[in-house]
Amino acid sequence: MGIGRHIDRQAARRLLTIRIIVLLTAILGINYVVWRWLFSVNWDAWWIAVPLVLAETYSLVDSLLFGLAMWRLKERGEPPPAPPGLTVDVLIATYNEPIELVMNTARAALAIDYPHQTWVLDDGNRADLRAAAEAEGIGWITRSSEWADRPRHAKAGNLNNALLVTEGEFLLILDADQVPSPTILDRTLGYFDDPQMALVQTPQWFVNVPEDDPLGSQAPLFYGPIQQGKDGWNAAFFCGSNAIIRREALMQLGVSRYADEVEAGVQRALRTARSVLRQARRGLDDGEVAVRRALDSIEHDIGRARRELARGEALMDVTYRFQQRVAAVRRELVASDLTALQSDLAAIAELERSADEADDGLAGVDLSALDQLSAREWSPLGAVETVQALVDAVDVDLGSEAQPIMPMATISVTEDMATCMRLHGLGWRTAYHDEVLAHGLAPEDLATMLTQRLRWAQGTVQVMFRENPLLQRRLRWGQRLMYFATMWSYLSGFAALVYLAAPIVYLTIGVLPVQAISTEFFLRLVPFLVVNQLLFFVVAAGRPTWRGQQYSLALFPVWIKSFTSAFGNVFLGRSLDFAVTPKTRQEDTGPAWHLVRPQLWAMAALVAAAVAGLVRIGTGQASAAGTTFNLLWVGFDLAIFSVIIKAARYRGFDAGAPAPIPERARRGAA
Repeated sequence: MGIGRHIDRQAARRLLTIRIIVLLTAILGINYVVWRWLFSVNWDAWWIAVPLVLAETYSLVDSLLFGLAMWRLKERGEPPPAPPGLTVDVLIATYNEPIELVMNTARAALAIDYPHQTWVLDDGNRADLRAAAEAEGIGWITRSSEWADRPRHAKAGNLNNALLVTEGEFLLILDADQVPSPTILDRTLGYFDDPQMALVQTPQWFVNVPEDDPLGSQAPLFYGPIQQGKDGWNAAFFCGSNAIIRREALMQLGVSRYADEVEAGVQRALRTARSVLRQARRGLDDGEVAVRRALDSIEHDIGRARRELARGEALMDVTYRFQQRVAAVRRELVASDLTALQSDLAAIAELERSADEADDGLAGVDLSALDQLSAREWSPLGAVETVQALVDAVDVDLGSEAQPIMPMATISVTEDMATCMRLHGLGWRTAYHDEVLAHGLAPEDLATMLTQRLRWAQGTVQVMFRENPLLQRRLRWGQRLMYFATMWSYLSGFAALVYLAAPIVYLTIGVLPVQAISTEFFLRLVPFLVVNQLLFFVVAAGRPTWRGQQYSLALFPVWIKSFTSAFGNVFLGRSLDFAVTPKTRQEDTGPAWHLVRPQLWAMAALVAAAVAGLVRIGTGQASAAGTTFNLLWVGFDLAIFSVIIKAARYRGFDAGAPAPIPERARRGAA
């Protein structure tokens, strides 16, 4: 007990220190940026001054979001003991990874101490992998026939398929290269004594990474303080592997999402139906009282159906009653003028054809087509027929999908964040257990690393565009900000462009984006930068953070591409291919300079600008203070981008020198 109290006091002192530094960072940062906007922007050179102050504002918001996460940094310590008798399925997702690599993970999974069932989820449907798995008593699952000629949704689809053919109360999700420790379930299942606990995430640690980590694979800041900070806000999220999930939570999520999607389709149909009826009523003569009464009756029924849905009444019951009422009115109007129906029937047939051809039933019908339906002239019976066709077009069975219930989110090329955000929206809890309990394989070449980082970033930005956490009313504000902080960080590519351009502009043509390089400027900027770095140092507690800071800027072309490609996919309908990260080093063809051309051009521009600055100061065309400051800035940028040279030259991992696991990560927060 004495040791426990000592650890608690130590953690409390550390958290107090962090909070003091967070407050100082926020005060100094806001003081600097407000001063910059009000007194320091060189409006005569607005074309570089405004982008720079915007970039600085972006960085301040990033710093504030990071500080907010650290405010509740949660060190869970020793986990609760695992209760006996739980049923667990270990799911190993694979597509085209080498069979021996998959089997190595599967054998380790089979050897997990806690009783469980091990399954290989083979999305490649390989007979030799099936034979190898079954020969060692390991279950093998591939897609069912229902997935033929339907969207596959990559890894999310693979997991969703397996969820409907397995039965364990809990699921341990592993990537094909993540070899689990025998104690992984014993160290995590105890958290599920909390009936609202949906997920426990553990770190991803890679054994094939040298100590200097040239590709920035280990992410010790994320798999540590950042996840611990999010955990304090009940926002630690699923990272795709090395996580244990409660099946009940996933299935509740799947049913909830199914109901929400169908209800959205019905609501859309009812809104369009109301517009159609109002358009038809405008063309009625004063004498057509009976017809007007019939249309009024249907519009009243539309309002009643929407109120019933808002009260939470069963969707199928509401739509059935509404369809019956519309059918009754339709029979009353059948004897009306049939000649006026000819063009209406053609429009109705086109609506039904579009709904049949769309991937998502009515949800897939072009919005402009529905707008046209609302605006065209309708006969009374044609309007009623259209209302009925609209509601009938809602795809209650979601026939375009292999299965109507999709617990794992399919709105992005990465399923993890969106799934977890939805679980939090339903009121479930998550936990981050800071102990390495599985060992994986990181990319061993630059091309593979860039593919991986682009996919992660694209998936995150897709979620931001489709389900912005700031707009999710079911989330608490702390959770919204924790999810948004991760999404916000991927916008750093645009800020990086400005941080590159500003010193180049000054050193080459002498345009200063601030009014003056003054004492006041340094007195406001330098303390903020120092305290901000102090915050990183304290929360890291010995974990290396420099490599992560380098890649946050050095991969600016990847972050920009992720934003533009995700925008094109979500808003313009462009394809966004899913690429499985290769688990083995690709063919060695020498340094991969072609993959980092933008960074190399940026470095060359920085060096050229430095030379130009020295020439200008030597000829008396520039001030010493301004040139010195910008030369230091260039030096910092070059130090950041130097990692790209190391990454391009990296030739793979020396198997004789495994990456050491830090003491904190090995033992957890205790």
